Amino acid sequence: MPASEARAEDLAARLSALGLATRVELHASHASIEAEVPDALPAESWRELLEVVAEADRFGLLASSLTGRTLWAVVRKVVPATGDVRGPGRQR
Repeated sequence: MPASEARAEDLAARLSALGLATRVELHASHASIEAEVPDALPAESWRELLEVVAEADRFGLLASSLTGRTLWAVVRKVVPATGDVRGPGRQR
């Protein structure tokens, strides 16, 4: 199993351990993880969620009154060149 796939599976397993239903999709350049976030998630669980997704290359939260809240994370298959590395607060 490629390292990026293993990382994505690990992140998904850790999110599942927090009680979230997760799904992993493999793409040509990355693996993506999505999890539906319940409305009544305790503050402590949010802290743990953020600790998990902070290990991904990119992450975010989509919120909609129609579809609820979906947490997403991306793990790149190829490590970016040094000039393309972004630090905290520089995610796109």
